[in-house]
Amino acid sequence: MVRVTTPGVRLLPNAITVLALCAGLSSVQFALIGNYPMAIASIGIAAVLDSLDGRIARLLDATSKMGQELDSLSDGISFGVAPALVLYVWHAEGERIGWVASLIFAVCMILRLARFNTLIDDTEQPPYAGEFFVGVPAPAGGLLAMLPLTLELQFGQGWWSHQYVVWVWTIAVAALLISRIPTLSLKTVKAPPKAIAPLLVGVGLLAAAIIQFPLVALAIALILYLAHIPYSVYRHRWLAKHPEAWMAPPRERR
Repeated sequence: MVRVTTPGVRLLPNAITVLALCAGLSSVQFALIGNYPMAIASIGIAAVLDSLDGRIARLLDATSKMGQELDSLSDGISFGVAPALVLYVWHAEGERIGWVASLIFAVCMILRLARFNTLIDDTEQPPYAGEFFVGVPAPAGGLLAMLPLTLELQFGQGWWSHQYVVWVWTIAVAALLISRIPTLSLKTVKAPPKAIAPLLVGVGLLAAAIIQFPLVALAIALILYLAHIPYSVYRHRWLAKHPEAWMAPPRERR
């Protein structure tokens, strides 16, 4: 059967990408008026929309070169430029070191996205490469940069919100963006039928936690994401040493 995609349907993924771009840019406007919870929420919304546009494009058979380029530009602004400006407005107070750290973060985000685009056309990668990102992906990086601000909004001022701690953290996240550290990709994760019901319950509990305690839920999620990196590195190295496991389903690997 031939799938026919109407022009209006083909526009949907790009429209979602533009909405993600608008959400990311809106975070700067919220920071300028001092509404930092909404600044963080806007970047979170951009991350959710970013996770949807590509999947919807593939589902509708509406992928295009323009969509790929638009997605990269949107990610660069939403998760690179916008978080850098939010942090600068929040904590720089006109200091040059704050602007330098913000520039480093934004530049590293753009470099990370440029490398990602080149790896898409790399046909010499091993079969298991699709299970990993090279470095921290853009949405995670943008939200990780917001972690000190998230902690201050939830717990008040502390060592995590000290000016120089914030800028060291910003540069550290920038380094993770352009690093070669493998991080797990959820795009290739497939849940077995028996796990669907527990997963749906988990999604409901997660939604309740986000609604009731949004900042705490975000902070915990970001800390857990950082904690997964050592396991991801171990898994990547194990697969590199065991070619016989490359074609086996993940749950059957030993």
